[in-house]
Amino acid sequence: MAASILNVRDLHFYLFELFDAQALTARPRYAEHSKETYLAAIETGRKIAQRYFLPIRQKVDVQQPTFDGKQVHMLPEIKPAIDAVIQSGLACPEADYEWGGMQLPAIVASVATSFLSAAGSTTLGYTSLTNANCNLIEAHGTPEQIAKWVVPMRQGRFAGTMAMTEPSAGSGLADLATSATRTEEGRYLITGNKIFISGGDHNLSENIVHLVLARIKGAPKGIKGVSLFIVPKYLVDETGAVGSRNDVSLAGLFHKMGGRGQTSCAINFGEQGGSIGYLVGEENQGIRYMFHMMNEARIMVGTSAALTALSGYQYSLDYAKERRQGRLPSSRDPLSAPVRIIEHADVRRMLLAQKAYAEGAYSLCLFGAQLADDVRTAPDEAERRSAKVLLDFLTPIIKSWPSEYGPRANSLAIQVLGGHGYTNEHPVEMFYRDNRLNSIHEGTYGVQSLDLLARKVPADNMAGYTNCISRMRDDIETATQHPALQEPAAALLAAIQVLEETTGAVLGGMQKLHIDLALANSVKYLELFGNVVVAWMWLKQGIAASAGLARDPHADDRNFYLGKLQALKYFYAYELPEIQVWKQILCDFEDAFYMAREEWF
Repeated sequence: MAASILNVRDLHFYLFELFDAQALTARPRYAEHSKETYLAAIETGRKIAQRYFLPIRQKVDVQQPTFDGKQVHMLPEIKPAIDAVIQSGLACPEADYEWGGMQLPAIVASVATSFLSAAGSTTLGYTSLTNANCNLIEAHGTPEQIAKWVVPMRQGRFAGTMAMTEPSAGSGLADLATSATRTEEGRYLITGNKIFISGGDHNLSENIVHLVLARIKGAPKGIKGVSLFIVPKYLVDETGAVGSRNDVSLAGLFHKMGGRGQTSCAINFGEQGGSIGYLVGEENQGIRYMFHMMNEARIMVGTSAALTALSGYQYSLDYAKERRQGRLPSSRDPLSAPVRIIEHADVRRMLLAQKAYAEGAYSLCLFGAQLADDVRTAPDEAERRSAKVLLDFLTPIIKSWPSEYGPRANSLAIQVLGGHGYTNEHPVEMFYRDNRLNSIHEGTYGVQSLDLLARKVPADNMAGYTNCISRMRDDIETATQHPALQEPAAALLAAIQVLEETTGAVLGGMQKLHIDLALANSVKYLELFGNVVVAWMWLKQGIAASAGLARDPHADDRNFYLGKLQALKYFYAYELPEIQVWKQILCDFEDAFYMAREEWF
């Protein structure tokens, strides 16, 4: 079966109807762009995905990287695929022209690389993590560090990673043990072990630039004593030439249930006395700097989860339109021809749920990208500040909701294919395995929920929370101007009231109850808030779809818009009402698992 990777019409809807990315060309940074250049970038990404990534998708999944004790061995077709991305400019599409980038808005860059992510899964991580590494050094490094490390990474000669997790310190970065010792030359000797380092070793580039969190000898305990270092695999001289091997060694590879296109490494720093590292910024500010890359990575994770869900939805949709099986309950003739399975109500349920999850998730990720564009280029300072407050606030939801609901969509895609869904002749089981990792990457659901409830909601007199609610109310007001959206607009308004009542109760409990009990149900708070935010995204899509229908479009576009409104209807009827149950759990400070004792398990 020849299935589409993604729905091009849907991508154009997000860019030009929902978020009006074309308006960004009025800003000086994007003045050389137009709708045509946007479309050309998207088409470039689609062609590279079709030519290089799609043909090897199954091979990448089956033939995992290996380590013989000396070097990593990978599927050889990966390198020309990555090289094609680099040569196209899509490895760093937001970067300045002078660095080899396309200087695209973040929202357009997300769509332009969507086919690559959908077809290549974590294989694209080699370039996306390198790009994030560059962005961090550009923001916090010295001009010399930018020239020495960022320039060759932007050129595709070097690759980049982030090295945080340790065998005894995963999410608990305050407990990391990797140490740094100052030398007389002003450099540092790094000693320690890092694990789960995505792209930590490979044969795709001349060098690998690790951004390593470590504690300088004598630094304060906890996260306040953590610093950030550039630690290359190979040392580089003053001319930029790659020289001798640094004291950085690969200890082994992890082999995961999915996401096998990118190596996952255990790396030892300083086995021979200390690997040479270069301090980024000031000492003891490493966590603050690393959050620049972590927050970018969190949005990348959410986007990857959404795109993987969209890929599974598109594949199962194409399959359901072709596969014939069974007859409708109303059929009385056993000799009648089997119907296409999309004609069965339960299959349409699973397809509509996938559509609601995946398209809702991706619109949320693109909204985050639009906020990033506003932070960077909005003409008004107040608008830039407002966008930053909202983006910082929404980041836990942008990361977590797609990575939690994306695998649910992929599970439904497997179910649509029935027995065929569990075989590797079809990619939907691989999509599920690939997507399952996203709920762990860059902070679990629980970690993100604590960040949202304990930090982001009360921060700055609830500035982010208030900003978010205010923008939702603005869109509700707009929606009421469309007759077809009166009911969902009222439902979202009621959902906001549920959210506000729940938030008030939980924040009050944090002042009166033991803090561990008050935060015990934080995951349900994140899920409640996430469902309200995604309902908001669907209302925004409903506004754009209603405007499209008002233009009396041709039949295909009319069906497209009606499909959007039907997915909105599904989400509001089947998903949004769950917040009532979660509100009760949160407001009652339900303690079923909090009070469970270890001996009872």
